[in-house]
Amino acid sequence: MSGTRWLSDGEQRVWREFNAATRMLSAHLEAQLQHDSGMPHTYYEVLVALSEAPGRRLRMSELADARQASRSRLSHAVARLEANGWVRREACPTDKRGAWAVLTDAGFAALEAAAPGHVEAVRESLFDPLTPEQVTALGEISAAIRRQLTPKCAAAAAAEAAKEHEGELTKSG
Repeated sequence: MSGTRWLSDGEQRVWREFNAATRMLSAHLEAQLQHDSGMPHTYYEVLVALSEAPGRRLRMSELADARQASRSRLSHAVARLEANGWVRREACPTDKRGAWAVLTDAGFAALEAAAPGHVEAVRESLFDPLTPEQVTALGEISAAIRRQLTPKCAAAAAAEAAKEHEGELTKSG
């Protein structure tokens, strides 16, 4: 493939370090939340998103977009959070197909209990090893990567949503 833009040796080293670091960080934070709070990181992120929303509620579609998750994956997570009593679903009065995810008081309490340990784990594993300049650079680098990936991820999410919708139509037809 003559058109392939292969990574240089330096780029390959950076890619492998970045890949290893992000995987280790994700695994560490996942293990910390599971151990200390009995919840996966995905559930924590859903609780955070709801806690920051007006009235501690978001439409399921907005929550899926905010968490960059498929609607089916989010629906499964919300079902588990409902079983824990941390979230409840409410029908949307203006859209028969829509639903709201609402953070319960018990869910907010679970988030409040989990947050200190999680924040400390983030601080110790991500920020403490870096200088202030490196933190600034990491923020700029992360923003540049997100800008590059956002349209691609949005297109992939739209294609997945269309596929899910098509599957729903096939089931009901």
